[in-house]
Amino acid sequence: MSKNKVNAKREAYAKKQEEQGKKVVAWIFGALIVLAIIYMIWTFSMMA
Repeated sequence: MSKNKVNAKREAYAKKQEEQGKKVVAWIFGALIVLAIIYMIWTFSMMA
């Protein structure tokens, strides 16, 4: 293969990895927000 094809494949792979990484980060932040809301509800129910 020529260097152009190798570089193109490498760039495509890097772009795919970046997109997957963004999805993972979004899922982690979403889960943390949901857990924070559940914790708030539990805390207020214990105080009442």
